[in-house]
Amino acid sequence: MVESFSRALNQPLDRTAGPFQLRFILQPIVAAVLAIRAGLKDAKARRPAYLWTILSQTSERRTLIEDGWKDIGRVFVVAFVVDAIYQLIVFRWFYPVQSLIVAFALSIVPYVVIRGPVTRIASQR
Repeated sequence: MVESFSRALNQPLDRTAGPFQLRFILQPIVAAVLAIRAGLKDAKARRPAYLWTILSQTSERRTLIEDGWKDIGRVFVVAFVVDAIYQLIVFRWFYPVQSLIVAFALSIVPYVVIRGPVTRIASQR
């Protein structure tokens, strides 16, 4: 159990070097571009910041998550598949939880972090 927990923490950090390291730049950039587009649409429609609304308004949560998934879903799936290929090449094994963690970090985190501030900045203009 301790070994698998240690592997789950260390192996994702080791992915920044070696094959496919360019994805650690490209996938967050794509997520950021999609977040900027969505944030500008939110500002134009006079909607509040994305993450804050998800956390504070339970009635809007499902709709916002579905809207965000429409934007970022493909990037998440591509990040998951590319990490699975990386694991098969480097580790000769597939660890699905690690692929989920890496895909989440490379696509959803940048999207959520950037969309709200873009909305706020654009709505002030």
